Amino acid sequence: MKSAVAAAPRPRYDRLDALRAIAIVWMAIFHFSFDLDHYGLIRQDFHHDPFWTVQRTCIVTLFVFCAGLGQAIAFEQQQGWPRFWRRWAQVAGCAVLVSVGSYLMFPRSYISFGVLHGIALMLIVTRLTAGCGRWLWPLGLVALLLPRVVQAPFFDSRWTDWVGLVTRLPVTEDYVPLLPWLGVMWWGVAAGRWVLAQRTAWIAGALPRAAQPLALLGRWSLAFYMLHQPVLIGLVLLAIRMRSGA
Repeated sequence: MKSAVAAAPRPRYDRLDALRAIAIVWMAIFHFSFDLDHYGLIRQDFHHDPFWTVQRTCIVTLFVFCAGLGQAIAFEQQQGWPRFWRRWAQVAGCAVLVSVGSYLMFPRSYISFGVLHGIALMLIVTRLTAGCGRWLWPLGLVALLLPRVVQAPFFDSRWTDWVGLVTRLPVTEDYVPLLPWLGVMWWGVAAGRWVLAQRTAWIAGALPRAAQPLALLGRWSLAFYMLHQPVLIGLVLLAIRMRSGA
């Protein structure tokens, strides 16, 4: 009986997968626009224009919040550590590849602690704290507010800026430190646990047929994340070559 229960397949939450897909499609549109600017096909200020900076914040927030929802589901399903570490190794390995790839492309502003690095670290923290229940709400608030009131030059180097208590933003193409983003993931875990206990249909309900492709895409969000930029950059370079040869 025990082995039968252990072997029972865990249900997929299509609505969460679809939400992940919305985040990665939005991200792909953002990155495609960034690529067009980088290669001189458009002129935009991605570092200061609120139209772009607010979008980036919203995209990362959705990504990290979805990761928190996923951790809530894993907690409720009593996911074992071996399965957690297998998934974590995929995220961490991809983070290393992002650092290497960005160094080759942007040696002066390569990504040393971007969204995948941040999620990899936050996954460990939330895994250890998912059982805190309602305390995750105030803990999340503290994590969100702490970088606004505590900064120190010690955290301004590439070796320490991952904490988030910097006095100035680092020069990098992506930066998602532990603080304040841990607060978003903690709130994702807290919200996920509440929804699973009180409003299960919100996350476990069926998707309309038209939205099913989003759920499928969301299941492969990490692969999409790793592949979309090489593909988009390749398309942009091809367009430039075709235009110059015309």
